[in-house]
Amino acid sequence: MAVPVSLIRAQSYHRAELARSLTYVLEPLGGMAAFVKPGDRVLLKPNLLTGSRPAKECTTRPELVYAVAQQVQAAGGKPFLGDSPAFGSAYGVAKANGLLPLAQDLDLPIVELHGHRYPTDNPGFDHLRVSKEAMEADVVINLPKVKSHVQLTLTLGVKNLFGCVPGKMKAWWHMEAGKDVQRFGTMLVETARLIAPELTIVDGIVGHEGNGPSGGEPRDLGVLGASSNVFALDRAMVELLGVDPLAVPTVAQSLRLGACPAWDEIAFPLLTPNDLHVADWQLPAELMPIDFGLPRVVRSTFKHLYIRFIKEPVTAYAGRL
Repeated sequence: MAVPVSLIRAQSYHRAELARSLTYVLEPLGGMAAFVKPGDRVLLKPNLLTGSRPAKECTTRPELVYAVAQQVQAAGGKPFLGDSPAFGSAYGVAKANGLLPLAQDLDLPIVELHGHRYPTDNPGFDHLRVSKEAMEADVVINLPKVKSHVQLTLTLGVKNLFGCVPGKMKAWWHMEAGKDVQRFGTMLVETARLIAPELTIVDGIVGHEGNGPSGGEPRDLGVLGASSNVFALDRAMVELLGVDPLAVPTVAQSLRLGACPAWDEIAFPLLTPNDLHVADWQLPAELMPIDFGLPRVVRSTFKHLYIRFIKEPVTAYAGRL
C-alpha cells in the first residue's frame, strides 16, 4: 500500500489562514483525529535550535505550533511542547522565539526532554539515549523546519528528531560518529525509527537556505507538508527542492536501511513535488566536518550548561501535563 505524503501551497502564517491550511493538508491523512484520540498525551516537537536569531526563520514558527496544538486539543488530546536544544533550555529558546504567549494562551506546557537508553534493532547502535518524554508520549507530532545545513546538506524531519537526544549527548555523538558522515546519518535514522513519530508536519512556508541551520537566510517557499512516515516526507521534500537524495545523509541512509519507501511507493493525494518544485534552492556554499574533537565537546557542554543554568531564567512555564 502506498504511503501518502500530503503537500499543499501555503503562503501565510496568519492564524486563521494557517488553521485552514493545516486542516487541508491533513485531510488526505484522515485529519488530526486519525492520529490523536481523547486523553492522549501528545508531544509537539518543533525545531527550536536557537533563541539568538528569531528573524532568520531558523526555527519552526510559533503560529504553526499553535495551530497544531489547537487541533490536538479539539481532538481531545493533551499537547505539550518539548525539545532539548543544543544550547540552553527548551523554555528559554521557546521564549526567545515568541512561543511563550501562545503556550500560555493554550495552557500548553513546555518541558525539558531527559534522556534514557533504549534498545534498537541495529547492532551498530544497540542502545540509543533519547527522550523518555518522547518515548512515553501517546503520540509524537514532529514539526521540522525546511533548512539547508552546513554539515548534513539539509535538515528536515529526521534530523529534527535529534532534538529528542539530550543536549550534551549531541556533542558526544558528533565526536563518536561524526568522523563518518554516513554513520552519523545512520544514527539519526535509527533515532527517528526509535521515536517513530505518528505524524510529521513540515514548515516550509518560509524556509532557511544557504549556510543553515542558523547562518543562512529566509526564503519564501509557500509549502506545507504532512505524512505519517517521516522518511517519505523527507524524501518528497528533497525532490521538491531539487537536491540529490544521496547527498543528504539522513535520506541516503534511510534508503539504504529500508526505512524509506521506494519512490514509486509514495503517493501524493494533493500536489506533487513537481507541482511545487524549487529550481534555485541554495545549499551551503561549503560543507563543514561533522566531527567534534574532545576540546570542542567540552566547550559545547560547558556552553550548554552555562546558558541552561546561569544565563537563562530558571523558571519554566508551569502548564499541566
